[in-house]
Amino acid sequence: MTETLIQEFPSEFPIKVMGRHDSDLRALTQLIIERHAGPMADSSVRTRTSADGNFLALTYTVVASSREQLDNIYRELTACKSVLMAL
Repeated sequence: MTETLIQEFPSEFPIKVMGRHDSDLRALTQLIIERHAGPMADSSVRTRTSADGNFLALTYTVVASSREQLDNIYRELTACKSVLMAL
């Protein structure tokens, strides 16, 4: 059994996603996260562009309700072709 950093649910949890800046990364990944965690307020999403402008990093802060929910989010994010990395 793999341990999670969160010991109690529900709990706020940051999900970091990285991909190419020229893709629809935010729209695609936000749909995935909202499918599992419900609607996201703009204040729950931080965006950062790389120094050369080629990559985009997004941090979504979700209210995680279970380990299974987080596993499902990560599974779907990593299957998305626009996502280079999900942490």
